Amino acid sequence: MKVVLFGATGMIGQGVLRECLLDERIDSVQTVGRSKTGAAHAKLTETERADLFSYADGEFGDADACFFCLGVSSAGMGEAAYSRVTYDLTMAAAKAFRPGAKFIYVSGVGTNEQGRQMWARVKGRTERELLESPLDAYMLRPGYIQPMHGERSRTGLYNALYVIAKPLYPLLRRVAPGQVTTTEAMGRAMIRIAFRGYPQKVLEPKEINNAAADT
Repeated sequence: MKVVLFGATGMIGQGVLRECLLDERIDSVQTVGRSKTGAAHAKLTETERADLFSYADGEFGDADACFFCLGVSSAGMGEAAYSRVTYDLTMAAAKAFRPGAKFIYVSGVGTNEQGRQMWARVKGRTERELLESPLDAYMLRPGYIQPMHGERSRTGLYNALYVIAKPLYPLLRRVAPGQVTTTEAMGRAMIRIAFRGYPQKVLEPKEINNAAADT
């Protein structure tokens, strides 16, 4: 299986890349982003490009699956700007894959196209159009994500919070299993879906964890 991974330098993407490189069933991984991860592996190819909004027709036509982990916080952004880097960028990439390819999109808990929060509406529209596209698309809606193997957020404050929360994660998992997951589980769930699909097209944290446990 060939996988294309967007957002490999982000915290979630780092975890997903790790799981892809560890999984012997995946033959090759191509990362696409504005910068490279710097990782070295026999089955890893890194594509660095300044423009993530424009692709040749069928550019990723030989790929079996896309793991789309690219995203930004909506804090301080207007709806037009946030839509540009969330909806426009995602849909531009999606059109570069062949019909029927798995496209697994990292969304978020609370996504709702009719919701009151701007980010929820934008992600909701993105989800809907991916699900209506010729792709075999799945939406992952994580809540709190605990990094497990040294993955780091680009936001320093978040990294500090993750360090504080790590000893508490087992407790969080017991008392709120429907709200929390890990970078490891995100990667394993994506791989499970890429190979075998999943009964639901939209996965909340509980379903993400279930899929990860069933790889």
